[in-house]
Amino acid sequence: MRLLVVEDETRLALALQRGLQAEGFAVDVESTGPAGLDAARHGGYDAMILDVMLPGLSGYEVVRRLRAEEHWLPVLMLSAKDGEYDQADGLDCGADDYLTKPFSYVVLLARLRALLRRGAPERPTVLTVGDLRLDPARRRVTRADVEVALTTREYALLDYLMRRPGEVVSKTELLDHVWDASLDTAPNAVEVYVGYLRRKIGRDRLETVRGAGYRLAS
Repeated sequence: MRLLVVEDETRLALALQRGLQAEGFAVDVESTGPAGLDAARHGGYDAMILDVMLPGLSGYEVVRRLRAEEHWLPVLMLSAKDGEYDQADGLDCGADDYLTKPFSYVVLLARLRALLRRGAPERPTVLTVGDLRLDPARRRVTRADVEVALTTREYALLDYLMRRPGEVVSKTELLDHVWDASLDTAPNAVEVYVGYLRRKIGRDRLETVRGAGYRLAS
């Protein structure tokens, strides 16, 4: 597996490179946005670890340009920005996952492996499941052409589920990918927000699979 790390903090970049190489990955490092974008376009990588604050071009813009070119390289974004809107911006511009600094290397490795298992399927600009439509670029959700107003957390939850239509997604997976891993979030937070989301998109659309998790029905 070939990985691209785009990080301008030299010590962190080298630490990631050494750690990932010890896990058996082939790792290249770039330190600026333009160099990272060029490498991502032409390097044939399996995944990219991308910092947000980069010289020349932000990580947000790097991902945005890749997705506009229909380049679906899996991207794990790193950032010192830990606000909900910062994380939502990262996911909305096309990143597959978002991890805040400082982070646990064990968690980073687990999330990276999850990205590699999923691979890089081609993703449409607008997500559609039945009569539900989610436009990441405009942060707009509609059901049967009627706009649905969602909070940041509800939006992130629906976005994650709409990328896996018909699949059973566990509470643990939702906590890992929709909530900040650095926070001690109670497991029942998932149940609470699933309830909020059901009231807005229809209770029949979001099924509970007893003992396993939740499934977005089409």
